[in-house]
Amino acid sequence: MTPALLKRIFLPGIILQSVLIGGGYATGREIIEYGAKFGAKGWVSGLAIFLGFSLMTLLSIEACRQWKVYDYKSLLKKMIGPAWIAYEVVYLLLTIITIAVMASAAGEILNNTLGFNRWVGVILIIILVGFLNYKGETLIAKLETIGTIALFGAYLAFSFVVFSNKGDSIAQVFADWDTRYQQTESGVGVLIWTGFLYVGYNLGVYPASFFTYRNVSSRRESIMAGFISGVLMTVPWFLTYFAILAYYPDPNILGATVPWLEILKSFHPTLIIVFGIVVGWTLIETATGVIHAFISRVETEFIARKNRPLKKITKALISSLALVAALLLAQVGIIDLVAKGYKLMAYGMITVFGLPLLFYSRKLLTAK
Repeated sequence: MTPALLKRIFLPGIILQSVLIGGGYATGREIIEYGAKFGAKGWVSGLAIFLGFSLMTLLSIEACRQWKVYDYKSLLKKMIGPAWIAYEVVYLLLTIITIAVMASAAGEILNNTLGFNRWVGVILIIILVGFLNYKGETLIAKLETIGTIALFGAYLAFSFVVFSNKGDSIAQVFADWDTRYQQTESGVGVLIWTGFLYVGYNLGVYPASFFTYRNVSSRRESIMAGFISGVLMTVPWFLTYFAILAYYPDPNILGATVPWLEILKSFHPTLIIVFGIVVGWTLIETATGVIHAFISRVETEFIARKNRPLKKITKALISSLALVAALLLAQVGIIDLVAKGYKLMAYGMITVFGLPLLFYSRKLLTAK
C-alpha cells in the first residue's frame, strides 16, 4: 500500500477514535452498561459495536463521496430535508447530558482521590469548560490532541497492569461462562441491540470526521476505511471490557460510578494519580469540545443568515445556559445518566442520523 492510500483508509478511523475515546471510554461506566454487565456473553455486544461502527463509517463515507457533501448540514439536508434541524436538537441534548456525565465523573474522582466533596469537582469542571470556551478553539485543539494521546496511552498501560496480574480471573469467567451479575437471562438479541444502542448514542462523533472523506476515491477504499475505523473505535471498548471481567461479578466494580478508579485502587497508588490527571484532563477536554462544537454550528448558521459572526457575549450566554443545564442534570448521578440518558439519546441519534443513512444504504452500496 502506498502512503497516500494508507492515509485515506486510516485517517477517518484515527479521527473518529480520537473524538470517541474521551466521551465514550473515560470512566468505564459506559462499557459496563453496554456489555460488561453481561459477563462472559458481553463480547457479543462488543462484536455488534464493531459491526455497527464499521457499517456507519462505510455508509457515511459513501454518502459524502457520492453526493459530494462534506459537512453534516449538507448531508442531513440530503437525507432528511428540512427535518435536519431535529439533529441539532438531539445533539444539544446529548451535549448537555455528556457534560453532566463528565462533571459527575470529575466529582467522583476528586472525592475518591483527594477527599473533596463531589460538588467541588462538578462545579470545577463547569467553570473550566466555560473558561476554555471563552479562550477559544486554539487552546481547545491543543487540549484535545494531548488529552486523546495521553488517555489512549494510559488505557494501554492500565490494561497491561490488569491483564498481567489478573489474566487467570478473566479466563475463569469464560471457562465458567459467568453471567451472574445480571439477575435475568439476556438472549443474543438483547446483547446485539445493546451494542447497537452504544453505536447509536455515539453517532454524534461522525461529523468531526467528514473532512477526512474527501480523499477517498472508491467504494473499495470506503470498505477498508470502514473496517479499520470499526477496529480502532472498538479496541478501547474491549480493553476495558476484559479489565472489568477480571473482577466479575464484584458489585464494588460493576456498581461503581467510575469503574476504572475502583479497579486501579488494588494496584500501586501512582496509578490512581495518573488516572486522576489523565482522565480529569480528558473529561475537561471532552466537555469543552462538545459545547464548542455546538457553538460553532450555531455560529456557522448565524453567519450564513446574518453574514456576521456571533458576539462573544452571545457565545458566553449559550455556553452558560448549557453549563447550567448540565450542572442541574449532574444531580441525577453518573450511573442513571449513562443508563437512561444515553439510551434516550441513542434512540434520538438513530432516528435522525442512523436510520436515514440505512434507508439509503442499498442505493449507496449498489451505485456504480
